[in-house]
Amino acid sequence: MQEVKQRITILTSFLAIAAIAMLAAAIAASKTAGIVLTMVVAYIVFAVFLIGFVYRIIRWAISPVPFRIPTTCGQEKSLPWIKANPLECPFGNLGVIGRMAGEIFLFRSLFRNSKAELVNGRPVYGSSKWLWFFGLMFHVSLLLVILRHLRFFTEPVVPFVGALSSLDGFLEIGIPTLYMTDTALVAGLIFLFMRRVLVPQLRYLSLFTDYFALLLIASVAVTGISMRHFFPVDLNEIKTMTMGWVTFTPVVPGKTGILFYMHLCFVMVLIAWLPFSKLMHMGGIFLSPTRNMANNNRARRHVNPWNAPVRVRTYKEYEEEFREQMIEAGIPVESTGPGEAEKDKQD
Repeated sequence: MQEVKQRITILTSFLAIAAIAMLAAAIAASKTAGIVLTMVVAYIVFAVFLIGFVYRIIRWAISPVPFRIPTTCGQEKSLPWIKANPLECPFGNLGVIGRMAGEIFLFRSLFRNSKAELVNGRPVYGSSKWLWFFGLMFHVSLLLVILRHLRFFTEPVVPFVGALSSLDGFLEIGIPTLYMTDTALVAGLIFLFMRRVLVPQLRYLSLFTDYFALLLIASVAVTGISMRHFFPVDLNEIKTMTMGWVTFTPVVPGKTGILFYMHLCFVMVLIAWLPFSKLMHMGGIFLSPTRNMANNNRARRHVNPWNAPVRVRTYKEYEEEFREQMIEAGIPVESTGPGEAEKDKQD
């Protein structure tokens, strides 16, 4: 039964992508729909993304985190003769910055990923670097692809964007040049998707949103690569449209074809859906309390300022209240008689 549900979930994600593609084809066949998409929906999508992104960041930023709860796998700073690990268990802000930099740019914790399997009835643990490698390759490639697309939104083109494009295609394979990041992006997506489909444990845990996110990004990549190498479109028309968005003078592109509208619809759905999906970890990583806090619990006591006031009493007050019961039970008492607690308070 569970296997059937998992297959239905995967199939549903493919159907969702197909529905977006058919919607894009219908828009491409209608001039009015094309005008609405490029002149109205584009701004709505950007507004949804901006408001949703800011809302999620503010919600995370104001969430109370009174205690230090970083996940650590190194020695905390304690006695002088015990060697501490400033990156794995940072004591101050400098260590936190170093740890966050390693997480954001190198996926440092994922590099320590391990796998467990039963061999002759015994659990065996080993290193597993494939997820780290393909995950890092996917994220870096996606970032570079986004940066390359800045040439459509600036006039003149920012110099570093042109240099980045030249570096990305320095192998000079094909005409037009095949970008390395395009190949790496697709390879990373294939690995991440097949990992969820083929590994039973991950398939059991995966939801519709997990498959849909990967397929949506893959659809953006495949349609973009297809337009570059197999079904070319007029880049001047596209840049005129994008510069119209930037200057708030939107225009409808000329004949660009169905594939372009599919690419555009996939991108818009991705941008609008991003703040409300797991893809929001791109901003949440900076506000994760298990990563961005110093572990100084032994040096400083952290008290929750939102604790409700609690009435406390000393041991002498407790003994004063239950003196007779303690004596009857044979429990030794420290004070000599009633009223000692009040006398101690006055003293």
